[in-house]
This record gives sequence, structure tokens and C-alpha cells, in this order.
Amino acid sequence: MTAARVGLFGLLGSGNLGNDGSLEAVLGYLRAAHPDAAVDALCGGPETVTARYAIPATRLHWYRGEYRTASRAGAIAGKGLGKVVDAFRTAAWVRRHDVVIVPGMGVLEATLPLRPWGFPYSLFLLCASGRLLGTRVALVGVGAAPIGNRATRTLVRWSARLAAYRSYRDAPSRDAMRAMGVDTARDEVYPDLAFALPAPRGSAPPRPPGRPGAVCVGVMAFHGGDDDRARAAEIHRRYLDGTTRFVRALAADGRPVRLLTGDACDAPVVAAILDAVDSPLVTAAETASLADLMEETAAADTVVATRYHNLVCALKTGTPTLALSYAAKSDALMDRMGLAAYCHPARDVHADRLLAQFHELERRSAELRQTLTERNRTAERQLQDQFAQLTAALFPTTDPARAQIRQETP
Repeated sequence: MTAARVGLFGLLGSGNLGNDGSLEAVLGYLRAAHPDAAVDALCGGPETVTARYAIPATRLHWYRGEYRTASRAGAIAGKGLGKVVDAFRTAAWVRRHDVVIVPGMGVLEATLPLRPWGFPYSLFLLCASGRLLGTRVALVGVGAAPIGNRATRTLVRWSARLAAYRSYRDAPSRDAMRAMGVDTARDEVYPDLAFALPAPRGSAPPRPPGRPGAVCVGVMAFHGGDDDRARAAEIHRRYLDGTTRFVRALAADGRPVRLLTGDACDAPVVAAILDAVDSPLVTAAETASLADLMEETAAADTVVATRYHNLVCALKTGTPTLALSYAAKSDALMDRMGLAAYCHPARDVHADRLLAQFHELERRSAELRQTLTERNRTAERQLQDQFAQLTAALFPTTDPARAQIRQETP
């Protein structure tokens, strides 16, 4: 039997640790359940993906200035030509595969600023090419949310309709797609793919009462969503001011604080907080993967974080966590893991209220660690089901029982 040709698609290798963590989880599944598959990627950072994951990779966009603002006529023309060229490049790449997987990520949402002719257009080209050329395209464990911009909403809706397989990382994502007119009757909800990644060994036990422990604070270059462009600067200022006040209060209480990021664009936020607080107790972690983030969160007593996959890493390691929530996906994640009471709005970070929630979280630390242990076991079982269903949908010639055995083999 000829080995399956599997493509992986998305903004992978571009500096977002969550996206790369989803890729790593799907690669783990493919290598366990379908070791003979020939795998490559069409992605944002092909050099990084090839170096880190040892698979061939192709640049997602023909025009190299795709993510730079086009203000001159030459740049505008280059972007416009790139959209035409990318239609043919994407179709040619899709044609070479039996299956294309979009591994997780919030590909069906606009909770962060997004232009319709950016990634939504690229995703539409992928799904349309798959339908036209007979290649099965799977949106696996993806995030979705209501979208205000009409053009973006149209592209996202048709991308989902044209995909051969869809599953979501939370129920609100499925609800959002149903509200957009997508038939979700056969679509399932599973935990985020990153819960399939191995947790670090030897997670730190709870510290004795009265002894100050380290707190990880995950920060983000947060400017609101796609509909908040006019207020982006104000939203960012309020987020940064509130988070800085919170970190300063922790340091004043003698608590070591580790600042975490989840994307390369978060670095200026870390620098601003370090400059404003100016305490030896506040340090920045250098993380290059979700594994690195998990190592940091496992060693902490408590985590307070904004980025979605900072939250996933903290919850995966069983560390009591408080979310600075900027979208429904964060609230849904915290609810799934039994910590729904510990969400604070990222748009209105109030340091005193946040400290009160933080102290309540710490008072219940032992209880919440037990809750997280149980919820993580459930998530692992559900993701085994997700991968078995994926095999049945995309690799019908593979024996599902055999694939399940491979997936569960350490």
C-alpha cells in the first residue's frame, strides 16, 4: 500500500508557541499511528519548522512582505500579485497530498486583529483547493468565534463548509460556526491539542503554608480584537497598567515573579513591566516551546496568564491558574478544567480585584491541584478518541484498532 501523503498547514514556525505546540501534538499522533506517512508543511516559518521538526516545509506566501504594512505602490502591487500567485501555489501544493491537516489554532476566529485578505484568504484557498482536487482537508481541534467583519466572516464560513472534517477545541467554537450557517451536526468537541503533549516530569509539589512561592505571570501584546482597532491603544494601555500594578504588588509582598510570553510580539510588554517594576524578584523566562512553558509553570506555585496557550500549559501541569481572559475560549478552557471562578477581564485589569482573586486561588491551591489532576486524565482520554476518529475519517484504509494501540504505546 502506498504511504499516505499528509500536509500540515498554518501559521507554524512564525513565533507563536501555541501554534507550534498544536503542530507538535499532531506530528506525535502521525508518527505513532501512521509512521509510514510522508509529511510536509505549508507554513509561515518553513525554516523553523524544518529545523525543529525535521519535515520539509514551504513558505505559505509567495510575497515575502505579506506581514508588513503596505504603504507604497510597489508593496501594494506586490501584495496584490501575491494573492493571485498564492491561489496557484496553494492548489499545486494541495494536489500533491492525500490529506491536509490544519492542526488546532484559532483559524476560525478574529479575537485578535485580522484582515480578511490575510490568513482567512489563505485558509479559504486551502479548503477550496481540497474540495476541487479531491484532497481531504481537516480542521482539527480548531478555535472559532463570532466575527463582525463581513468579508472575514464569509471567508471563514466557506472555509469551514468546504473542509472534509472539522473538530473544535471548545463548545463555543462549534456554536459560533453553527451561528455562521455551518452544519455542525457531525462536528465534535475535544480538548485543545496541546493537552496531548507530555507534561514535564517531577512537577513542583505545593509549598508549605506561609512560605512565599514563585508566581508565573503570562503577558501578551494585547490590543483588543478585530472590532477594537479604533480603541487598540487605550485597551493596551489599560491592560499593561493593570498587569504592571499586579506584578509590583506581588514583588512588594516578597513573591518571586517569572514573566512568560507566548509569541515573539510579547517581548515589549515584558520589557515595559521589568522597567516599571525594577525589582530583582521579577525576571523574564526565555521559552522557545510549549515544553519550556510547561517547565516554568510546573515549577510555580501559581500562574496568572493571558495568552490561551499559557493557560493550557499551566493547567496541563496541574498548577492553580487565574486567567486574564480576552475571549470566550479562555473562559471555556477554565470552565472545562474546573476553574471557571478564576477569570479576570483582560480589557479591564483591576489590580486590587485581581489580587483578591489571586489570594482566593492560593487558599484553595491543594483542592484545585486535585481537580486539575482529574480533569487532565479526562482530557488525555478524550484526545485519544479524537485521534482515533481522525484516523477513521482521513485514513480509511488503516485499521483503527491498530492505530489506537500505536497511539497509546509510550
